[in-house]
Amino acid sequence: MSCGKRHDSGSCVIDILKDIVDAQNDVMHDCTTSCERSIADLLGDTGGGSGFDTVPVILYCKDGCTPFKGYGSKRSGDDCEVKGSFFFRVKSVDHDGCAILELLFADRWHDDDEDEVEGSRRRRGFDPKSPADQSCRNLRASGICITVDLNCFCHVTCLPAAATL
Repeated sequence: MSCGKRHDSGSCVIDILKDIVDAQNDVMHDCTTSCERSIADLLGDTGGGSGFDTVPVILYCKDGCTPFKGYGSKRSGDDCEVKGSFFFRVKSVDHDGCAILELLFADRWHDDDEDEVEGSRRRRGFDPKSPADQSCRNLRASGICITVDLNCFCHVTCLPAAATL
């Protein structure tokens, strides 16, 4: 069973994420929404150059089919604040189904319309309980990367293509 266009690993999640990496690499050589539509938007197939560099994804774990939340931290002086995110940029996928994912967060400096509660949550290092709790407006790459085994996932949701870098 495979739903990717150029890959046939036997895993739909692996094949789609490989397609996303290939598409992202076509526009960036650095570290009604569907995955196919988001990939087409990324590549500018829907009307000229898109300016996008990322197809943000949400992954769902096989056990219980729950959304996967990754955690990580970026060192800032002596501080070490752990953050959680349901939104990822796929950096790479190897032949064994291991992937490097970069956590994505809404850019608080570019979100002029955010309400007071949302801004307060982010300033406190808000740890979202579901993808619906996390803003997907103005997503930005965090530099926080994790390594996952894609064989542990059963579902992928693609968000609209975005300029995150």
